[in-house]
Amino acid sequence: MKQNYGEYHFTVREIAKYLTQSILLCAAVDYLFYKSWWVMVSAVPAAFLYLKWKKMQLMRERRKNLNYQFKDALNSLSVAVQAGYSVENAVTACARDLERLYTANEDILKEFHYIESQQRVSVPVEELFLDLGERSQVEDIENFASVFYTAKRTGGDMDKVIQKVARMLGDKIDVKKEIETTLAAKKSEQAVMSLMPAGIILYLQVSSPGFLSVLYGNPFGICAMSVCLGIYAAAYWMGRKIVDIEV
Repeated sequence: MKQNYGEYHFTVREIAKYLTQSILLCAAVDYLFYKSWWVMVSAVPAAFLYLKWKKMQLMRERRKNLNYQFKDALNSLSVAVQAGYSVENAVTACARDLERLYTANEDILKEFHYIESQQRVSVPVEELFLDLGERSQVEDIENFASVFYTAKRTGGDMDKVIQKVARMLGDKIDVKKEIETTLAAKKSEQAVMSLMPAGIILYLQVSSPGFLSVLYGNPFGICAMSVCLGIYAAAYWMGRKIVDIEV
């Protein structure tokens, strides 16, 4: 079955999990900035926005994992071609190797099983890789599929093509992982810094309730806290963009 990487369908457990997270987040924002049941009720649509954001995040993570897994698939494909297999038979050998590396529910294994099944009904392997590139929306896979298609249709040296692309893709993924490792500490620092303003407000509410009471339950306080919340959200978004580096 074809996988559609432009969509993500939540399981019942995921819906319950993320709805609970969104409700708790809205409750925390309401407690820290407004202390009003009306604001809490009006924030209900934010739960659906949170679900949409999580869906985009999970789709992005799925594509990243597929990209990393595709590196292993290319290495296996390259070894099989060097061993004298045709490209079509190399795909079958690659699928067997992937079965030893990944569980049955991993996307890369499903994709190679799909390619195997389509080869049995005489669908050209180059068209199957092109289809995978289009569906995955992963630049590295799209580039490989385009080069592979051209080489296959023009009678190029498939051994050298697969080896070169596998090496280039492997180098690129290694750089990505190195950047992620380097940024891991910075991302942790950014997460801690993002919690500091909320922590300060919570500390003041617990230790000196009267100090912030003037900011709740009146129009001026609502406007002031709304501005603070907007600045807080903008700062969090900018922090995430700074530590989110694409290669």
